[in-house]
Amino acid sequence: MAVRRFSFFFFTVFLSLTSVNAQQSRVPIIIGIDADFSAVAAEGGTAIKRGVELAVEEINLAGGILGRPVEIIPLDHRGNPARGIDNIKQLGQRDDLLAIVGGVHTPVLLAEIETIHKFDALMLVPWAAGTPIIDNGYSPNNVFRISVRDSEAAPVLVEHAINQGYTSLALVLERTGWGRSNLIALQKAADEKKVSISSVHWINWQQTDFSEDISAIKRNNTEAIILVSNAPEGSVVLNEMAKQKLTSFPVISHWGIASGNLASRLSTPIHQFNLSVLQTFHFDRQKNNKASRLFMKYKEKYGASDTTSIKATTGLAHAYDLTHLIANAAKQANSTNINALREALESIPYYEGVVKNYAPPFTENKHDALWSEDYFMTRFNELGDLVYSGN
Repeated sequence: MAVRRFSFFFFTVFLSLTSVNAQQSRVPIIIGIDADFSAVAAEGGTAIKRGVELAVEEINLAGGILGRPVEIIPLDHRGNPARGIDNIKQLGQRDDLLAIVGGVHTPVLLAEIETIHKFDALMLVPWAAGTPIIDNGYSPNNVFRISVRDSEAAPVLVEHAINQGYTSLALVLERTGWGRSNLIALQKAADEKKVSISSVHWINWQQTDFSEDISAIKRNNTEAIILVSNAPEGSVVLNEMAKQKLTSFPVISHWGIASGNLASRLSTPIHQFNLSVLQTFHFDRQKNNKASRLFMKYKEKYGASDTTSIKATTGLAHAYDLTHLIANAAKQANSTNINALREALESIPYYEGVVKNYAPPFTENKHDALWSEDYFMTRFNELGDLVYSGN
């Protein structure tokens, strides 16, 4: 009789534990998104969100992360640092948070760094180039990035100018932490490559007139402009150039103008400008199998006429790779603990991604996954889409 009672008790406990474990396995794990969905870089924010969504669909079809389904919570920071900090606080308080995917604006991310570490959250950055985002002074560092890095972008932009025969450059920079980060990097690159910076011009967010600056650039015998801005400010610069009949004047641009439907903001068709744009990913350049599958899945879910019609493809591809990397890290660590995840991300030896084969993606002392050799230049076609020319 005692044996029967013990067996019944053991069986009851077993069923109870099994039921608890089954319930826990059905509790979703959260990936937060903190991006610009409605302001000056909404195309970039939308691309990031779609990259996460497509990756999460694949992860969930494969059984989720540690047997748990993944859900996404997107929050709109609207390019506002204070709103971004509030988003980090909201997500960072969740016990079910795996990581936050955030970006587009360097000033927002720079403002969020302290809060990210205060709440001990992982931040995965698919779009924001400011060097101090990664070189932030925190140890351990909770920020990992697949994106452009300004200190690496500057030599590429200057080298492109040299290859086109230009050795006297004007800098047009947005007056933010991102612009200041680029000023330092571009001055260093110009000095190293023996290129002259003839003048430096600053443009504020929401500024509407740039006539005096363009006139000054025109007078200075400058051969080309290096532009560091988002689409609204970039359109102010380009529209003024068109007014002063300078559409053929070379503009070599950082990638910010590709995040906010630049073509629709211009009074002159965009392909008439002598404009080249830095990028890290294009479906016509990265023709690996994963990229081809991503394009087909994107086309099926969101619609796309061809490989050039997808807006802000860098944000899409970077976010897609980052989401799969954090899933791989959780599997490798067999844990969602922040310290275990960080150490796992730093020790993944190899990952075959859409953007490239990462070998490795990150290490303890290297939280950037892309470097100057991964960058290239593109141009806008008649439809306002970026095309890769093979250069």
